[in-house]
Amino acid sequence: MKPLAGQVAVVAGGTRGAGRAISLALGEAGATVYVVGRSTRGAPSPMNRPETIEETAEGVTARGGVGIAVRADLTVEEEVRALFDRVREEQNGRLDILINDLWGGDPLMEWGKPFWEQKLGNGLQMQRQGVQSRLMTSYYAAPIMIARGKGLLIEVTDGVGYGFRGSLFYSLAKISSVHLGEALAAELGPHGITALSITPGFLRSEAMLEHFGVTEENWRDATEKEPHFIASETPVYIGRAVVALATDPKVAEKAGRSLSTWGLSEEYDFTDADGSRPHWGNYFRATFPGEKGNI
Repeated sequence: MKPLAGQVAVVAGGTRGAGRAISLALGEAGATVYVVGRSTRGAPSPMNRPETIEETAEGVTARGGVGIAVRADLTVEEEVRALFDRVREEQNGRLDILINDLWGGDPLMEWGKPFWEQKLGNGLQMQRQGVQSRLMTSYYAAPIMIARGKGLLIEVTDGVGYGFRGSLFYSLAKISSVHLGEALAAELGPHGITALSITPGFLRSEAMLEHFGVTEENWRDATEKEPHFIASETPVYIGRAVVALATDPKVAEKAGRSLSTWGLSEEYDFTDADGSRPHWGNYFRATFPGEKGNI
């Protein structure tokens, strides 16, 4: 049973974390997935992490899909245009799903400093990586989808809606992703294309596990340093959320909305990798009653 067999997806930012998990989940559902990023074997991105687009693409194929690794810097228009020209040519004009999970801004952040004391160049680079890149991928993907009168475009972000994310440069990038989902829905909806945004909760990504010095096997040990980690979720959760959306024949009813993994798990009845159902929204409200934070 491969509900997405024959469908074509581009995961922009599929090297690691949520992007990798989404790619693998789409592959397990039978899709052909273009895994796009900057980290390749022997040539890591400025993030300088070990994960590569080749590993993700191989995982897609191993799960029953077709994984295609494409090295591209999606802040460079020529490389974005070349990516979608390639997809159009190789897939006979077909593109069903675009996932924008572009970021790479964590090393640029200076938490605890007001924006005017941070490096302006880093703040602007966050907007290039987290906003401008998404504008360009959407710009070049839209005509392919419009030609067929169908498509799903998902912006992966951090937090539901428009609450402040703790630092101006970071907040601007993440909230822009929410508005992109809303604005793209308004412009693309009349052409049969659904756009929306989705957030995970406290994501137990490879980088976060490494940050706390734990593995997926002993991740609860990290709660000694960060008690809120007890409510974290694996990237598998958002991968399953995206497949639930992509296989829902009524997904257009969610156009423009800001969605969450925990909310969608209640609607579509999927679980995290271990069978649990983390709910960051409930945890936040119980832990910080009356506070309007970023959930």
